[in-house]
Amino acid sequence: MKNSSLRGLRRFFNVSALTFRLWDFTGTAILNFFIWIAVLLYLSPLTYMAITALKTKDQLSDVTSPIYPAVMEKFTYQGSVYDVYNVPTDEGVKQWALINKYRTYSEFIDPANPGAGLIRWDGSWRILQDTYRPSITFANFKNLWQSIDYPNKLRNTFIVVGLGELGMFLSSIAVAYGFSRFRIPGGRFLFFLLIATIMIPDSITLVPTFVIYTRVLGWNGSFLPLIVPSFFGNAIYIFLLRQNFKTIPRDLDEAAMLDGAGPLRTLISIILPQAVPAVVTVGLLQFFNAWNEMRMSSLFLGTRQDLQTISFSAQAFVTFGFTPEVLQASAIMLMAIPVVVLFLSQRYFMQDMIVTGIEK
Repeated sequence: MKNSSLRGLRRFFNVSALTFRLWDFTGTAILNFFIWIAVLLYLSPLTYMAITALKTKDQLSDVTSPIYPAVMEKFTYQGSVYDVYNVPTDEGVKQWALINKYRTYSEFIDPANPGAGLIRWDGSWRILQDTYRPSITFANFKNLWQSIDYPNKLRNTFIVVGLGELGMFLSSIAVAYGFSRFRIPGGRFLFFLLIATIMIPDSITLVPTFVIYTRVLGWNGSFLPLIVPSFFGNAIYIFLLRQNFKTIPRDLDEAAMLDGAGPLRTLISIILPQAVPAVVTVGLLQFFNAWNEMRMSSLFLGTRQDLQTISFSAQAFVTFGFTPEVLQASAIMLMAIPVVVLFLSQRYFMQDMIVTGIEK
């Protein structure tokens, strides 16, 4: 189809095939160029965060330092350590160590030839630029790991995330399966009522939920307020799964029933294997939501440091005087595991779009 259209345009404008190919290549190259520029601009904050986490405190306080992780060059001369500067000379810019500082001139030593003795340079040493060499430090991650007790925070987070995932799968899949496959009296009304709960802001239910969990159930200072709600389903997850289940032909259910399979066996053997991309997508949404959850953790685990999650701890320790490079290292450690999980599971939820297009 594309080739026939190109031939028609060539006949109309009386141009050669080479010209059309050149225009096609140029247009594609320009479009890809702007796409890559947009992607780089979007990822620039993450790049800056990673670079800052690998810098030292001294480099961040030095306004003349390069943007990449680096340390100032030093040279040891007669038992003392001196800074190395870029010194302009008649033979070009030299990297010399500043030994003696004076008002109108300075004395340097050549690190490549220290035996030549002191070299006099006329001018103010304050206008000279420092010499840096690339250097990456992981001390920020080490200090952070020791300060916040990350192993315990990770264990708490995995408990909340793991049990939350289990509860979400059991409840949301069961409810979505019921809405998509069974005729329930008033089922349409119940489904609309369920979807309507999405429009209720969380801030409205926050105070009643807190009172019930703390004063009625006595769950303050435990994982229960973060885990138990997952076992009652989520309207968004139920909606996504229900829409996906409805695209699966009912003929498969009938064939399974003829073979003696019950509703539960049909769900496990017929529905779920064909809905893996949707189930993985919902699982990822629940994982990211539970991993980054901070408000409920601050309400119910604020007095229990031994039960606090990694997200709440990373935010709470900001007020303890952490420097920018340590804070960026904390952000990287907070998002490292979600990025790995997303990378390992991307082929499953991308499979839904590749196989079925926009139908699901």
